[in-house]
Amino acid sequence: MKRAIPVLALSVAGLIPLWRYAPSHDTGSSSATQAAAPASTPSVSSSGGTTTTVVSGSTLDTEKGPVQVEVTFSGDEIASVRMLRQPNHPQTRAAVPKLIEETLQAQSADIDTVSGATITSDGYKESLQAAIDARG
Repeated sequence: MKRAIPVLALSVAGLIPLWRYAPSHDTGSSSATQAAAPASTPSVSSSGGTTTTVVSGSTLDTEKGPVQVEVTFSGDEIASVRMLRQPNHPQTRAAVPKLIEETLQAQSADIDTVSGATITSDGYKESLQAAIDARG
């Protein structure tokens, strides 16, 4: 009887992660990412001598879901990055602010992958690079 309570408690503790597990959605393709659409044409506006350009990156279909970024350039610098499409996944929601922060610091798509969100990070970087390339 003394062993039954710890065994029962540990069994329940082991089953909780199984109940909470959310499987990823398979896109049915064999590759992790595929470009679904090219980057958009840059939208340019000018005020007070500063040129602002907004470019959407390619939409990439990943194993977790679609990823697409929108980059705002102020002159030659990346002023902001916004996610237009992202997987509805806890790791993605935690990774996006880190990816954006690193992008603003690096001013390029040469950033580190966020641990636990590798697929989303790779899609983000590829869409970001497409937006940077589309700007020219």
